[in-house]
Amino acid sequence: MRLGILGGTFNPIHSGHLRAAEEIGESLGLEKVYLIPSGMPPHKSPHPLADFPHRLEMVRLATTNSPLLEVWDIEGKKPGFSYSIETLQLFHSSFGSQLELFFILGTDAFFEIKTWKEYLSLFGYASFVVINRPGYTTEDFFAFLDSLNAGFEWDPEREYFCHPSGTILLRKHTTLMDISASRIRETVAMRKSIRFLVPEVVREYIEKAGLYVVNESTR
Repeated sequence: MRLGILGGTFNPIHSGHLRAAEEIGESLGLEKVYLIPSGMPPHKSPHPLADFPHRLEMVRLATTNSPLLEVWDIEGKKPGFSYSIETLQLFHSSFGSQLELFFILGTDAFFEIKTWKEYLSLFGYASFVVINRPGYTTEDFFAFLDSLNAGFEWDPEREYFCHPSGTILLRKHTTLMDISASRIRETVAMRKSIRFLVPEVVREYIEKAGLYVVNESTR
C-alpha cells in the first residue's frame, strides 16, 4: 500500500496545496494522498489560526471531487501539540506492515526540519518527497542534506537519495502557483475577491463562516 501525506495548517487550504498533492500522487502511483490539517503546531505561528473544525471542513470540501485526495483529522483528535513523528507512527499502526509511506513537503519546510521533534527518526518511517521551491539551488539542498548527518546516499541512476532504513528522498517539480495562505487571509481582510485562489466551495465557506475578516473596530 503506497500512501502519501501532505500536512499543514491549511489556514486556508488553497489551489497550490491541492494541485501539488494531486500531481505528486499521480507521478508516484500513490493509492491515496492524505491531507492532514495540523491540530496545535508546536512552533508558534506568526498569525492566528482558524479553529481546527473550520480548517478541517475546508479541506474536506476542497478534496470532495478528487478520488486521489483524502482528509484525516488525526491531529485534531490528539490533545496538546501535533508532532509529525507521532502522525507517521500512527499511520504505520493503522495501516500495517505493508505500508509504504511518502511524506510530501516543500523545500522551505524541509529546510526547517532540524527544529522538528526527533527529526532523524522521521526518515525511518517514511520516504520524503521534497517539492522544489524558487530560491533554493541544488547546491543549497545537497549542503543542507549533508548537514543532517542522516546517512543519505545519492543514487545517480535512480536520481534520488537512499536512507539506511530503506526509505528514499526525492525532489519533485510541481506546477508552480504563486499562492500563499497568508496572502489569501490578507485579501479577505481587505474585503477583496479570492476567487480562483481557492476552490469555490472553500471561498463560500470562508465567507459564510466569516473567517479572516478584520473588524473595523480592531484596525
